[in-house]
Amino acid sequence: MKFLIAILGLLVVFGLAYIASNGKKNIRYRPLAVMIVLQVILAYALLNTGVGTWLIGGFATVFKSLLDYANEGIAFVFGDLTTVGAETVGTPFFLSVLMPIVVISALIGILQYIRILPFVIKYIGLVLSKINGMGKLESYNAVASAILGQSEVFISVKKQIGLLPKHRLYTLCASAMSTVSMSIVGAYMSMIDPKYVVTALVLNLFGGFIIASIVNPYKVTEEEDILEVQEEEKQSFFEMLGEYILDGFKVAIVVAAMLIGFVALIALVNGIFSAVLGISFQELLGYVFAPFAFIMGVPWKEAIQAGSIMATKMVSNEFVAMLDLTKQTTLSARTTGIVSVFLVSFANFSSIGIIAGAVKGLHEKQGNVVARFGLKLLYGASLVSVLSAIITGLFL
Repeated sequence: MKFLIAILGLLVVFGLAYIASNGKKNIRYRPLAVMIVLQVILAYALLNTGVGTWLIGGFATVFKSLLDYANEGIAFVFGDLTTVGAETVGTPFFLSVLMPIVVISALIGILQYIRILPFVIKYIGLVLSKINGMGKLESYNAVASAILGQSEVFISVKKQIGLLPKHRLYTLCASAMSTVSMSIVGAYMSMIDPKYVVTALVLNLFGGFIIASIVNPYKVTEEEDILEVQEEEKQSFFEMLGEYILDGFKVAIVVAAMLIGFVALIALVNGIFSAVLGISFQELLGYVFAPFAFIMGVPWKEAIQAGSIMATKMVSNEFVAMLDLTKQTTLSARTTGIVSVFLVSFANFSSIGIIAGAVKGLHEKQGNVVARFGLKLLYGASLVSVLSAIITGLFL
């Protein structure tokens, strides 16, 4: 039965992508088929094989160690808050989940400084460009987005931003919204099962190309297929380290502020809807998103509950939704896994502003272009998340 639902889900996702396509006659189906097969193989390998379990275990162990090291610095600065809180109501979310972002950001800076990350990003991107049938720039951007983040990635290709036509700019922005930054992967892993975080990271990378190839199909000529990565301004090691540490702290503060605002506002709106209609806003959205949860493989009896969490992610962000998911005690393991994969991406309304702002900071005209197709970005990135969840559901 789950295979029939998965086929239905794929047909719905591809149908919705096809409806929104701006060049239906230009869709190239061979790269699409190859990438879908790769998604299925990779999902099976990660979720149902010993090698996959070993790889995910190793990945999770690395991040757990990083979080443990981060706690040394957090405990030094915040002292008893990290211990007394744990004995009473639990370590504050800001300290246990968000503050480690500072340390992981610093590590990314070090790997950038010693030229390991640029090498990895560039050559993985080149390999991907042979598979997805797109340009080197698009492939580089997808890998870089998954490591550097949805706003920082544009800085590395700022030389080309102003030269890109609208269709190529869409693909770059769609990749940025479909992935997540490596600096906050540790935070996700402290909230949901690491195997679903890793699975989503891998599937979203290919899913972004699959959906973009349908929604926004085009072919890059040899003359256009140029990749110019902006070299970072030369800094001393400690200048760089201080900059990345502060950047990580800014991310943590921004996420904390967003959580305070969104959690409070959602509680307020839920209260108003409950008082007026007798049903909360999140429950209402759950009915809207329930069909999508069902085609992802969620049993219908849990679809409304799962749909509510999915909607929360889209109207607020993935952290708020993950917090909601951790509070659920009645969802089956299968549903929890499928929804977890759906949540691991930046596909939400606030990301439209973040990406448009990042591009506008580098090139005002192109930033305005991005803002105009912002809703289409969210539409495509959301389909990527649904596609990854459907593939995951085949193996749970």
